Amino acid sequence: MLFADRLEGGLYGLLIGDALGVPYEFHAPGNLPPREEIEMSPPADWQRHRSHGGTPVGTWSDDGAQALCLLASLLHCDRFDAEDFGHRLVNWSDHGYLAVDGRVFDIGNQTSRAIERLRAGVPALAAGPSGERDNGNGSLMRVLPLALWHRGTDKELVRDAALQSQVTHGHPRAQLCCAVYVLWARGALNEVADPWDAAVETVKSLLGSEPVFRDELARVLAFASPAGSGYVVDALWSARIAVQAGPYDVAVRRAVQFGQDTDTTACIAGGIAGVRDGAGAIPQRWRDALRGRELVDPLWLELLRRWG
Repeated sequence: MLFADRLEGGLYGLLIGDALGVPYEFHAPGNLPPREEIEMSPPADWQRHRSHGGTPVGTWSDDGAQALCLLASLLHCDRFDAEDFGHRLVNWSDHGYLAVDGRVFDIGNQTSRAIERLRAGVPALAAGPSGERDNGNGSLMRVLPLALWHRGTDKELVRDAALQSQVTHGHPRAQLCCAVYVLWARGALNEVADPWDAAVETVKSLLGSEPVFRDELARVLAFASPAGSGYVVDALWSARIAVQAGPYDVAVRRAVQFGQDTDTTACIAGGIAGVRDGAGAIPQRWRDALRGRELVDPLWLELLRRWG
């Protein structure tokens, strides 16, 4: 499979997974349609239950918009620049930058607090709340473009994953989940035989001896109850279970089947499955249904040019 196909699969896989999950958000798994009926547009007899009823089919949410903010910042600055990224998040929240139709919806509470602090002039790397209860999945859902763009060492990739998390999610646990995820994605991009295990071993070697991360890493790796919630560790493990379920379409439907934070779980899983399987594995009907192509296509082409 061509490297470019895996890159494209990751970027569009993230956005399509997000859009697929939007109508099913906030529902318990037992209230969702059967797996084979999970589509961009829910079954007719389920339409009255759909979330975000005013949102057209095929629209990515805050997950996809923030991921595109990160990609745009990386391409513009040719490095991770926390202040530039923070400004783009404020621009997204206030003016709909990189949101489909310029419409912002479904912002997480923690991200909202961080953006308020950014507006007030707090430095970007100090803006993200960092308490024990500040471990939502908002920095994990958007981090994949960093792995698609990055050409540095694993250590540099992990550092930048943690820094982009700090802008909205400052707790070490959220930073660790982002680190595992980008290394998982890098392994898939480079066709490593077992990219999850390789990512875990690399994170252990890079961060396992640091006191601030050691206990948190053990907590992340010991998690055993994936349920599709907004908790960052749950989101990471739910995505892993979904990706293991099968090819791209099976993986993102399995992610939605967890219920609860369906758009984010499918976004996180869809990015990895898209990298692993390539753009050609994403059903054409879902690609055709994706809205906002005028926003993402130029960024995709610029990312492709970066890799030559």
